[in-house]
Amino acid sequence: MEVLTDLKAILHSKRANIYYLEKCRVMQKDGRVLYLTEEKKENQYWNIPIANTTCLLLGTGTSITQAAMRMLASAGVLVGFCGGGGTPLLMANEVEWLTPQSEYRPTEYIQGWMQFWFDDDKRLAAAKQFQQERITFLKQVWSKDRDLKAEGFNMDDPIIQRALDNNLQKVSAATKVSGLLQGEAELTKQLYKFAARASHHGDFTRERESIDTANTFLNHGNYLAYGSAATTLWVLGIPHGFAVMHGKTRRGALVFDVADLVKDALVLPWAFICAKEKSTEQEFRQQCLQAFTDHSALEFMFNQVKEIALKQDWETIAP
Repeated sequence: MEVLTDLKAILHSKRANIYYLEKCRVMQKDGRVLYLTEEKKENQYWNIPIANTTCLLLGTGTSITQAAMRMLASAGVLVGFCGGGGTPLLMANEVEWLTPQSEYRPTEYIQGWMQFWFDDDKRLAAAKQFQQERITFLKQVWSKDRDLKAEGFNMDDPIIQRALDNNLQKVSAATKVSGLLQGEAELTKQLYKFAARASHHGDFTRERESIDTANTFLNHGNYLAYGSAATTLWVLGIPHGFAVMHGKTRRGALVFDVADLVKDALVLPWAFICAKEKSTEQEFRQQCLQAFTDHSALEFMFNQVKEIALKQDWETIAP
């Protein structure tokens, strides 16, 4: 039990690492989790600091041992199997998450979630709060991040201010989730257009199966956000099926709702910036994860989900 306690000493909301691995073997050796890469001349072992890791994405050409999975589960690390680059091989398939089977997670959050989830008005109010906090986070990040400002992603731009204000008005006026989804799609389209212009990308169309660099980086970055969201929900003990927006149209449900809190603020701008700089996939992922850490994205997800789960005064904000 002391070993298990040590492995979970770092709160998930404070953990810094998400790993994406390919063409390697993950194993347990001498009480540590390692991944083995096979080189022409020699094999190399690399340590994974599991106590400071939230999730592990295993791409093409990977395998993992039972002993390694046991240690990862003890540390509360989620493991996901995916296609090359952190995105699915077939776009119809989502990442398959393997969650540690711990029965000692908190129950207060799922109980609080269930108190409002079956009420249509309260569920809509929760969806509105997610959308409002999403905008608040974007404003906060783009207002203080010097690197993003240097690249033209600045909250002083009147086009961005107008787009965000219009979206907040639509969120407040929405009477159905479909209205929120429509407003979300319109805002994201405007942000893509703005990002393409700021990064001198030219005409841009969002296509998940497209092979151009910006689209590819958006796919990769989104799955890093999905990994953080899945970790948040697992730690708090809330199943993915109890979504407030995406449940009826997409698999992953609540994972998408939570990931959307940070995608526009962090993944979107860096996908275009790194595409402009001709970064490699690995360099983009490192930049994206660094941005997650710098702006405490995982902690922000935790705080928002916990706040909604424990909210008592839903009647005052229901439409």
